[in-house]
Amino acid sequence: METGYFPPANHISPKKEQDEDKTPACLDNLRPASGALVRTCGCLHPCLLLNNESNVKNVIHKKKVYTVKLKVIRMETGRNNRKQWVLYDKEVPHRRFCDQAGGVSPAERLSPEHLLLLRNAFTGTGTQTHPNGPNRSSARRRRGDGERGVYFKEFREVLRSVIGPDIEDEWIERFFNEVDISCTGQVKWQQMCSYLLLDYAERERASIPRAALLDCQQQIRHCSHNKREPMVRVVAVSSPPPLRYISVSKGGQTTVWSSSLHALRSLGLAGDPTEEVANTRRFRGWTTDAVSMANAHKVAIATDCRDLHFINVSTSSVFEDVHLFGFRSVPTALCYWYDVECGEQPSLLLLGDEKGGVHLLWFLKPSRGLFKSPSKKENLPQRIFFPDLSQHSDMVSYRHIPNIHQEPINRVMYEPAAGVVMTSSESPAASVIFTNLTLKRDPCIWGIKEGVKCFDYSATLQLMATGGCDRAVRLWIRFVTSHPVAVLLGHSAAVLDVAIYQPARQILSYSRDAELRVWDISSHRCLKSVRLQFPCQQPAQILEHGNFPFLLPSPSHCQRAHLVVGCKDYLALLPLAEGKGGEGDWSGVSQHSSSGGGSPALLSCALYNPTLMLLVTGHGDSSVFTWDVETGRRRLHILNAHGEEEVTCLALDSSHRRLITAACSGTIKVWNLLSGLNLHKLEPVTNSAVTGLTCLKDNKLLAVGWSQRIAQYDIAAAKDLYVKADMWWKSAGVHKSDILAVSQCATLGVVATASHDADLVVWRLETQGAVQHLHRSAQSGAAPPIDGLLFLQRRAGDRQLKHRGVLVSSQGGRLSFWSVSGQARLYGQFYAPEQPGQRVLSLGSDQTGNTVLVCGHSSGWLQVWDICHFAAGDQQQPEERPPLLRSWKAHNAALLSVDVAQVADRSFVLAASADGSTSLWTSDGDGVGQFGQAAAWSLTEAATYQRRPPREATAAERARAGDSAMLGGVKVQVPGPANSGQNGKAPSGGDCSVQ
Repeated sequence: METGYFPPANHISPKKEQDEDKTPACLDNLRPASGALVRTCGCLHPCLLLNNESNVKNVIHKKKVYTVKLKVIRMETGRNNRKQWVLYDKEVPHRRFCDQAGGVSPAERLSPEHLLLLRNAFTGTGTQTHPNGPNRSSARRRRGDGERGVYFKEFREVLRSVIGPDIEDEWIERFFNEVDISCTGQVKWQQMCSYLLLDYAERERASIPRAALLDCQQQIRHCSHNKREPMVRVVAVSSPPPLRYISVSKGGQTTVWSSSLHALRSLGLAGDPTEEVANTRRFRGWTTDAVSMANAHKVAIATDCRDLHFINVSTSSVFEDVHLFGFRSVPTALCYWYDVECGEQPSLLLLGDEKGGVHLLWFLKPSRGLFKSPSKKENLPQRIFFPDLSQHSDMVSYRHIPNIHQEPINRVMYEPAAGVVMTSSESPAASVIFTNLTLKRDPCIWGIKEGVKCFDYSATLQLMATGGCDRAVRLWIRFVTSHPVAVLLGHSAAVLDVAIYQPARQILSYSRDAELRVWDISSHRCLKSVRLQFPCQQPAQILEHGNFPFLLPSPSHCQRAHLVVGCKDYLALLPLAEGKGGEGDWSGVSQHSSSGGGSPALLSCALYNPTLMLLVTGHGDSSVFTWDVETGRRRLHILNAHGEEEVTCLALDSSHRRLITAACSGTIKVWNLLSGLNLHKLEPVTNSAVTGLTCLKDNKLLAVGWSQRIAQYDIAAAKDLYVKADMWWKSAGVHKSDILAVSQCATLGVVATASHDADLVVWRLETQGAVQHLHRSAQSGAAPPIDGLLFLQRRAGDRQLKHRGVLVSSQGGRLSFWSVSGQARLYGQFYAPEQPGQRVLSLGSDQTGNTVLVCGHSSGWLQVWDICHFAAGDQQQPEERPPLLRSWKAHNAALLSVDVAQVADRSFVLAASADGSTSLWTSDGDGVGQFGQAAAWSLTEAATYQRRPPREATAAERARAGDSAMLGGVKVQVPGPANSGQNGKAPSGGDCSVQ
């Protein structure tokens, strides 16, 4: 619903002297607008409002006077507004990550005292300045007008007088540009207040921690193989895939689980061969710990029989491979480390024992085996007596560090970067000790009154978390042993295990009464407390647990973060939310998450900002990135820009300081392109996809999509967060299919839209109605959709060329040049791809001269055409192609966006592919680089270019080109020879009609 003036037909009547004339039906569409007298009615004839003060208007129409009575009514737009606004409320909140090179944000640098001084400086109500700054009276006082704008030079002087003279010029300029998003060249106090309030609000929202533990039903499984014995340890095995869990019971029963916690098989540890009872060997003892050795495809299990059992997990049927026995003491805790990037390098197995010492086993060739293979092959495990370990010196190296603790070690970890072994015990004097392997440095010792039962350490955060019998979780800094950073209280039983969930910057703790708590590291608050409902729980009974209840698999093991908790002979699987870094923090966000390397998010749209020299990309995971064209570096990342909906299209406002994004849910948002602040949320027309956006000179935004209509939004004067849609465009029923593309030409005052049924419509901005229908007919079958539209702006502004081919459309692989002013006609067309069956998905041109046309194909190929004289004369030969300047394979997937950037009198080509990668090329086809790559480039220094040579199409590739192409990994049917012709030429069966 939308409020506005609308003249119903029954409120229109001619004056008395003209009662005999019938009221023209075209006046039904007459409506007022602020600030002007001349309006246009439905028949496109100019109408003059003789008076504009009241709701009764005298209108001159075709030399006759009519009285039009206007009432304020509710305009029905075919949708329920309240339901449409709910789409925004249901979204996952977005987060923004700004480039750290931009410096500290204004919200962080400006204190309340600074804001008070700034207000006085702007409004002229005070003269107090920074003591080290210049002593001057406020310019605002001299002007006496608090709403007058401050230009940049004065803005810089004001900031320096308030904050201090040492403030950086770059920071001031960035601050000024972020506030002056309308590019007026001046900043008002009200603008600054709005900017700061919005920034503070977003930071406050982003600073509210959300528990990583998801609110969903706990998945609990019972392990009948354990024979009522508790789980000692659960480990994750992902190599070889698929992901499996292996649980080890106290009695030595090993169970293999699927990723969804379904028991697959079970294995018992082999006993001592000297103890044979009825020809069976049964393990007689208790297990103490287990660890996964991923690069060796084994799981090591320690027992109180002073031995280690190595279980082979390289095949689907697990079996015991090696039995290392005869240790001098019982191993109580295990840890394994190997180089993830190079699994063939030596790896390290650490064993903490009951006497407080640590054993180190360096496996020199882990990919070939841990020990020498026995000469005689038997079905029994290979038994190795520990004192005979020297016989395997070419495979394993051993070292022992005794008496680190005076009590049994219950946890052991290893930090490879510093070569530090971290151990813990329940000793009050030496609860946690960090020992350097070289023993040349004094150890770091933490003493806690009741000792420690568990700890975890994050090298990235330089943070340690401990838990014990005193029911408290303590946080410690790496080199501060005297007192903890925080003591987290809330558990009512002993804390058995803790884990640092680094992606969310949270602590997970678990107590003996099966209570799981989630703590925020920054605020030290408990975000969530969950009591796990294990069936083995009995009233007034203490639950039996193993030594290591937690398993928090690393991201390399699983695609979805989760936690596995063991209690007696039960396992619980709890999903975790994906971690999000804080404001201005790049941690947890891959440098190549949307380009080049790793697993990039699929790209859905992109555009080039020539004013700020930025490339903006939108992705299928609802993320938006901005990239510096001059260096290839990332500048801004907006995560969950539209919740979890795919970003479908992008646009810039007239100042190029604001970014408009739309999603497949129908939501549209306006962002500050420099700071990433969300300025406006636009009313959705429907909950269907928006496929095209274009912003007019007066910052009237037009949106098209699957609604088959044109919606207009006024973002120029919008002061509220929510902006309503204006549905006055006469677009209902014009398009019969989904609108896929839109382009506007301010010089000619027209907008062009194209739909899936190949209908191309030209609209007049003045009348907001369709004036021309350009139809394309196919010789056989349905016409392929029109994929792209591009107005040649330079031609449209030329008096001699504006009536020639100024609008380029791509349909399948055919490019058509249309005239939209005067008599509409098709001035030229040709089939662009070298192979039949391809589609041209993106178009670009140098808009300052329109000398070249750049085409991006569904096969990843890029073409540069010379269009200086094409479709610019009175007549064009049928199927005549302009000169092809260059063609190369830019990406492996479809090119969804191409554009031309002109920097320092040189032309560069931008290409964005559906696979998430984006690249920059010279006009000659030399590769400059991919956005987001490790090494930055400089456009003025050719030595920094990647120089990847372009690859021309081979005969084999042309022969293999079929009737379909891969678009973003999805097979899309494209026109075959029936529609596109043979040998790279298309039939000339296109016609043009004007309706």
